[in-house]
Amino acid sequence: MLPHFQQSGQAYFLTWSLIDALPPKAMEVYSRQLKQIKFNIDIAKKKNSNEAVLAALQMEYVTFRRKYMKAFDNLLDLQTKFSVDLSKKDNQQIVLESLCFWEGKRLENYAICVMKNHVHWVFRLYEKNELNTAVYLQDILQSVKRYSSNKINKLEGLKGALWQKESFDTTIRDDKHLFRAVEYTINNPVEAGLVNEWSKWEGTYVAPGFF
Repeated sequence: MLPHFQQSGQAYFLTWSLIDALPPKAMEVYSRQLKQIKFNIDIAKKKNSNEAVLAALQMEYVTFRRKYMKAFDNLLDLQTKFSVDLSKKDNQQIVLESLCFWEGKRLENYAICVMKNHVHWVFRLYEKNELNTAVYLQDILQSVKRYSSNKINKLEGLKGALWQKESFDTTIRDDKHLFRAVEYTINNPVEAGLVNEWSKWEGTYVAPGFF
């Protein structure tokens, strides 16, 4: 996934998966195309291209990134062989516990969905933490992955990396985008055919009063 500028006080829609959730190079074609579009945008900026050209390239990037995410999710839902089943109750609780640990201290949670081999998370980072220093996405994600990985590995009798190193993060632009991200997150088990109502999936959390 392509990195982008991360700032404190920002809301995000995040997706990441188990290290063996997808076959190697499964998303290689999509990744190459996404990188090419990003490269074209960078070149256009260096050449001081007019606003219309930049806007068209940025729209192409947003559109293709959406297709990338959809293909990524579809592939994850189709996979049946992976080292750990995150939908097991104990594993679900570990992930939920890790994502809620910084609630009220460094972030505000909006929605979480722990699927069998991946996780969706919608939240807003605080600008400052309880120590009055800036809060950054990479630090929170590293903390969450490390804690959940250690706990699940111990529970499952495993060693080594549990999570895919990269994560798919999208910056939430406005309230409408936030609402769509939450709906997408909680309806993931429904789209995957695991339940017929989102509230029946035990690995789902929605902030009280959100709807």
